[in-house]
This record gives sequence, C-alpha cells and structure tokens, in this order.
Amino acid sequence: MTKRFQNITNKLSPVLALAVLIGIWAAVCGFGTIPASMLPSPFAVGKALVSEFPILLRHAGATVIEALAGLGIGVALAFISASLMDRFQSLYKAMYPLLVISQTIPTIAIAPLLVLWMGYEMQPKIALVVLTTFFPITVALLDGYKSVDPDAVSLLRSMGAGNLKIFRYIKLPASLNHFFSGLKISASYAIVGAVIAEWLGGFEGLGVYMTKAKKAYTFDKMFAVIILIIIISLLLMLAVTMLRKLLMPWEKQTLRDKQ
Repeated sequence: MTKRFQNITNKLSPVLALAVLIGIWAAVCGFGTIPASMLPSPFAVGKALVSEFPILLRHAGATVIEALAGLGIGVALAFISASLMDRFQSLYKAMYPLLVISQTIPTIAIAPLLVLWMGYEMQPKIALVVLTTFFPITVALLDGYKSVDPDAVSLLRSMGAGNLKIFRYIKLPASLNHFFSGLKISASYAIVGAVIAEWLGGFEGLGVYMTKAKKAYTFDKMFAVIILIIIISLLLMLAVTMLRKLLMPWEKQTLRDKQ
C-alpha cells in the first residue's frame, strides 16, 4: 500500500507543479501585469493551438522527419566513430579533442553556413541535427566501452576470443546503458536543432511557422508552437525509454530483485 501511494505521489507531483505554473501564468495575464501583446494567456495559447492544429501538424511532420533522419545518421556515425576510437588509441587521442572543440561552436553560427552550402531544402536541417546529436552519443558510447570489467576481458582472451567477440559479448552490452542515456539527450536536441535550422529559411517546418508568426506579432501562435515542440520532444524521449526496455529486459528483472 505504501509503495502504491508513493507511485501515485510521484506521478501527481509533476502534474501539480505544472498546474501551479499554468495558474501563475494565467493570474499574471489576468491581472494585466504583463501586456497580452507580450505574454498571451494560456487560454489564448490553447485556442491558437486548437485552431491552428491542422497547419501545425503539417509543419510538425516536416520537422519530425528532419529530426529523425538527422538523429538516425548521428547515431550511426557516433557508433562507428566511438568504436574506432575505442579500438585505436592513436585515433582517440587525435579525434577526441576535436570533438570537444566542435561543441564550443554555437549551433546558430553553423546553421547559416549549412543553408548557404546546401540550400533551403531538408539537407541543411538534417546536417545540423547530425552535428547536434552526434557528440552526446559518441561520448556516452566511449564511456560505456571503458566501463567494462577488465577481468571479464582477460577471461575471454584466455579462452581465445578476439577483439570482435570481446566487443560483441562484453563491450557492446556494457555500453547500452550509457548509449541510451546519450540517446535520450540527443532525442531532445534533435527537434530543437531542426527548428533552429528552419528559422534561417525553408518551406515547411515548425521553425518556418514560428518565423512567420513572429513577423505577424501573433505571439499566441508562437507559444502554441513551443508547446507542440515540448510535446514532440517528450514523445521522442518516451520512445527512447520504451526502446531501452525492449533491448535491455534484464534491467527490469534486476530492479525487481532489488525490491
């Protein structure tokens, strides 16, 4: 009974916090503390979200395609890069500092160059998502590879296992926990990266819609887009969590054993 009550409390706490936040937002707008032209009320944002939903859904489709394509390419490149850097220390020493330096360059500074080089279609958006999602997954995989038990590696080597079998049976399973942690971060970055790229030009996407809404000073529609971006990002993170449970069923059993 105590565990069930605790589970209910844990689920209700963020809902209550969100309700309080929306209540404060509505009160601030209701009392006229901030002009409606600068901060629309939650009711106006909800109305805009409902009325514009078909258009927003079409733009969201383009953004999600860009985000998923970029995330998929980013995961593939991160897996290849991390595996090679783990296998060859000289490559790790040469490449890792460059990866760190690449993260000091603001995303908003790279986006105009990508648009200039690739045009206004999906390619620059996907490229920016790849650059945004690549680093967290690469670092997570490298940490996962380095977390393996040296004794287990020595045991497999004594049994005649080569580097490929050690990678398959020890390093890869050990890296899954770290990989999904990095993937969850990258999944949230993917949508934001696609939207930032769309700000600089394009024909479809939530970033394009936001730019038009900003120029028209329809801030209720801009807030509606922000809410939709949050929802999509949360759904992507939920999908990563479900994929983790599917590929790591032993985690659930381990949690049951601890309880």
